[in-house]
Amino acid sequence: MPKIIDHDQRRREIVEVAKQLIIEGGFEAATMRSIVAAAGYANGALKRYFPSKDDIIAATFQSVLAEMNERIRAQGPAPADPLEALRHYVEAALPLDQYRIDSARILLVLWEHAVANEELAELYRKFLGTWRAQLAERIAAARGRGESPDAPEVASLAGEVVGVSIGANVTCLMYPDGQLVPEHRAYVDRFLRHVLD
Repeated sequence: MPKIIDHDQRRREIVEVAKQLIIEGGFEAATMRSIVAAAGYANGALKRYFPSKDDIIAATFQSVLAEMNERIRAQGPAPADPLEALRHYVEAALPLDQYRIDSARILLVLWEHAVANEELAELYRKFLGTWRAQLAERIAAARGRGESPDAPEVASLAGEVVGVSIGANVTCLMYPDGQLVPEHRAYVDRFLRHVLD
């Protein structure tokens, strides 16, 4: 009887191999040949799941973004206090542990690749739009002033978090040992005080 192959599982395994290669050696390290070798597949097997490197990169990007969303949910239910719920959400996007520092390395590579790949760029723009909208909702709730998430001050604060989070994910690559984690946590404290100003 022929062996039953779970093709979705194979795709996930290939994406995980690509992520690890990117973490260890950057975009150039994740060649079709190196992915096949690290995954332990025959040379032609990879093309069945991903016809090109761009297809693997797109799947890797989608996987990292999905994992970011899942980690926010996995931290448990948001606290009842709107300000603490906002803290919970802001901290989820910052590189405060080794997993998120590694994810930042993958995202930096994918952002660079997205410059020349409109499909990836659009995928990330959608993610940014959703992230910003959810931040604005939480900021408006934390301020407790009956403001709309579209209010200029609320939108500005949401934009600040997006910018700082992206900057933190870039700079943590120079300090992969987590040296900047206390600085990022201190930023969250300052930001939450500013939200209530």
